[in-house]
Formats: sequence, structure tokens, C-alpha cells
Amino acid sequence: WAPGPCTAEAGVLLVAPRKGVLTQTRRHSYIISLLGIRHVVLAINKMDLVDYRREVYDAIVADYRAFAEQIGLEGVTPIPLSALKGDNMLARSERMPWYEGPALMEYLENVEVEDEHARRPFRMPVQWVNRPHQDFRGFAGTVASGVVRPGDAIRVAPSGLTSRVARIVTQDGDLEQAVAGQSVTLTLTDEIDVSRGDVFSAADAPIPVADQFQATIIWMHEEPMLPGRPYLVKLGTHTVTGSITQPKYKVNVNTLEHLAAKQLELNEIGVCNVGLDRGVAFDPYADNRETGSFILIDKLSNDTVGAGLIHFALRRAENIHWQALDVNKQARAGLKGQRACVLWFTGLSGAGKSTIANLVEKRLHALGRHTYTLDGDNVRHGLNKDLGFTDADRVENIRRVAEVAKLMVDAGLIVLVSFISPFRSERRLARELVEQGEFFEVFVDTPLAEAEQRDPKGLYKKARRGELKNFTGIDSPYEPPEHPEIHLRTTDLSAEEAAERILQHLQDAGMLYPADELSGL
Repeated sequence: WAPGPCTAEAGVLLVAPRKGVLTQTRRHSYIISLLGIRHVVLAINKMDLVDYRREVYDAIVADYRAFAEQIGLEGVTPIPLSALKGDNMLARSERMPWYEGPALMEYLENVEVEDEHARRPFRMPVQWVNRPHQDFRGFAGTVASGVVRPGDAIRVAPSGLTSRVARIVTQDGDLEQAVAGQSVTLTLTDEIDVSRGDVFSAADAPIPVADQFQATIIWMHEEPMLPGRPYLVKLGTHTVTGSITQPKYKVNVNTLEHLAAKQLELNEIGVCNVGLDRGVAFDPYADNRETGSFILIDKLSNDTVGAGLIHFALRRAENIHWQALDVNKQARAGLKGQRACVLWFTGLSGAGKSTIANLVEKRLHALGRHTYTLDGDNVRHGLNKDLGFTDADRVENIRRVAEVAKLMVDAGLIVLVSFISPFRSERRLARELVEQGEFFEVFVDTPLAEAEQRDPKGLYKKARRGELKNFTGIDSPYEPPEHPEIHLRTTDLSAEEAAERILQHLQDAGMLYPADELSGL
């Protein structure tokens, strides 16, 4: 996925005459219609394999036009081709005298396209703050739409700061105006705070800002889209963390039906709500392709996993604001003589997470510390009793618990979270919800063979017999922490020794002020 498809005015869709219109053809056509591409060449290639027969061509064209009409694709030009033999590539072919339309290159060189970007309001995402010396400060980027001139009033999003354009600077000298598609550096008349990822827009037509919106998602990765999992969202030059809700529906590209879905698989298209960790500047895709599209990036692998086209901001994003409170986290924790934090215990089932967490809480309680334990089994009796053990449900399970842990940290508590939490992405999400230094990942490291031997609940035996599906370590993966704050190898430590090590770590990190004597507890 790249900016190209979002700015293209014409596209070439290949169809094999011996296979005709396939599901893939319909999917690509549906994506073309979503992207707003106005002119489409239906390139029916390899006509030599069907002896250049007109009836084959006519049948495919009729089938495709019927589907194109359903999705509102009007500018379709069918061309029969044989790229191997050059038929209808550069010039009309004598082997298909029945075809009277243009050759492919003739069409592409003469198709009339309209550049609507110049007629839209001015937008320019800031790519780079250019400050070679103290006497110059400019903001480099590519004009996404509209026209800008020196003296124009502009607004910076998401900050809302305003100024005027002083100069339009290029390597070849200053310009009197810049239009869509030009890469320029703008200088402003005022010293205001502008960073990479901000967007300049016309002051009289400002770009909207929100942290939640509805979008069409095109999923492009073998691993399914999991609602609630954090992804990187790259919109223009701005990259933020976001997550996607369960799809409102996915589209059957053959029938165009809206189908219920819990997640999106490879090549599926659906409509979802997207929530971000901060407000970003955007336009609806229908108004501006450049500022209305984004890509989704996996936070661990950096793979591009999906693409999105924004519909509109959700009203709650504009109407709900954070309420400032006079009594804050530091005040609540200080009253308890401690610093609030999360101890996140992760490991296989049977590793000893709950046992060690219980011992740690007992010792902290004896010290007069204020704690609360969120245990995986206990939470599934209430808050998460509606969730199963699929990958999607596991992600939502951890997302909810992480949010509860965040609230408890804000209450000034030392929170002990004991969950298998098999995926690194969700543990990272939990870490990012609290401030730096407030999250301690405790890896209760027990080999699978040892955990199976212990098997206090008999779960491994059931999983081995096929009675438990999606069981971590058997038929569902566990991703061990790469850099945990505390690493407990339970084959070398007793539960009591592991608890003492955690308490000492908390003491060394200054979480238990004033200093306490931990010996003899």
C-alpha cells in the first residue's frame, strides 16, 4: 500500500479469458471503487489462448459490467490483449479485427483525468522542520491539496495555532504560489510550535481533528486483525498508536452483502471504528484522498498489515473531554506511603503466577501497603465472563484488565496482575497505559514440560486430549517477554524466594518509601 492508489485517476485490471471474472477481480474492483478511481481498463489478457474469439471477450465484458454497475464503477474501458504477442498493446491488432476500441498505450496516453486537488482547501502535512541555522526556520512538505501563497492565513493542526505564510522556499528560489503535488518549504510570520506530523490548512477551511473515527479497513496480512490490539496508525507524516473495534460488518465482495464479523482475515474488507491515543488531523476520504487515508503497522514486526479510508469523526470524540481533578495519583499514593505501580505476572498456565503474586501481596499487606490483585481466573467470573479463549478474545481480555489496572494505579495502589497474557503486543499495551517506571513485567519462567507435570487443574491433560481448544503452549502460542524487569526461573527458585526477589526489586526501585526493612517478613 502506498500513496499511489489513493491519488491515481486510472487503473488497469487484468482478467484471464480462460478464467473470467473471479472473486479476486471483484475484490480489486470494489477496492478501486472505494479509492475513487474514475477510469478503469478491463484488460482481458492472453486472448491468444482462446484463439482471439470475440464471444469469450463479450461474455467477460457483460459479466464485468453487471458487477461494475452494482458498485458504481462507470468509466470502464474493456480492451482485449495478448501482451506476449503484442496484440492491442501499442497499436490495434489485425488478429482481432472485430475490436474497434483503442490500444492499451493509446488509451493511457489520452485518457482525460481531472486534477481535483487544486480545487480543494489547502492542506500540507509537515514532513520536516528545516532549521539549518538560527536565522531560518521552515517547514518542509508536499502540498496535498489546494493552493498556498505568501500572506495566506493558515492554521496548524492539531494544536490550532494560527499564522501567515511569509515565504515559499525551494532550491530554485522563492515561489509566488505552490499547488497540490509540489514539495516546498514554508516559513511563517510568527514563531509558533510546529512539529513533524502536524498539518497546515487554510485558516478559513481548517482540517478537522479527532481521536476516533469510522473507517473502511482493507486487511492485507496473513495474521487476522484482532479488535483491541494496538497497531501503529500512519496518517500522512503522523504516526500514532491506535486500536480497532470489532467490525461493524465485513463486505462479501461477490454479493456486496454486509456480513457480521468478529475480525478481518487476509484480503477482507470491513467497516470499523478506530480509536487513537491522541487527536490527529484528517479529512474524510471522500473529501481528500491524501489526508483521509492511513496504513496500519504491526508494532512488533513493522509489517504493513492494513489500510484504511476515513468516513467521519465519531461524535463522542468531540463531546467527551478529560475532567481535571484536584486529588491526583501522587496525592493518593503519598497518603499510603508508596508509589503506585503494576506488577504484571506473565507465564504459562501452571507456572506459579498466582501463587507468587499471592505471597507478594501478603508481604506488602504486612508492611501496611495498599494493594489489589487482578487474577486471570477471578476476572473471568465477572468483568470478562463473556470472553472465550480465541486470539481475539484473549486480546480483549488483556485490554480490559490493563484499563482496570490503569485506574487502580491512578487510585494510588500497587496492582498485581496475574494473567497468562501470551502476546507481547497486549503486554506492551498495558505498559504504555501507565507512566514510565510504573510497570514491572514479571516473567514467571517455567518450562512447558515442568508446567505439564505440575498441571494442578488438569488443564494440560484436557488440552492434549483435544478437549480444550486454544490452550496456551499446546495449540495457541506463548510469546515470552524479551526484556522483563524481573525474570523468575521457577525451577531454580521456590515461590517464597521468588516473592522476596520481587519485594527487593520494588524496594530498590523506590516504590516502597520511606525505606522499609524487608528481612524477617
